[in-house]
Amino acid sequence: MEKIYSEEPTVCRIAKARPETVKFLLGYSKSLNVINYNNMQFDNVLN
Repeated sequence: MEKIYSEEPTVCRIAKARPETVKFLLGYSKSLNVINYNNMQFDNVLN
């Protein structure tokens, strides 16, 4: 156990997203509508 936790963590890589992925996520977030009513939450995706 000592050997496992005494090592320094490796450097993590930065993830790169394709423009299509970013466009899809932005479009989805623009179409998402969240309504809170009497301690209930309704999520609607507006097409």
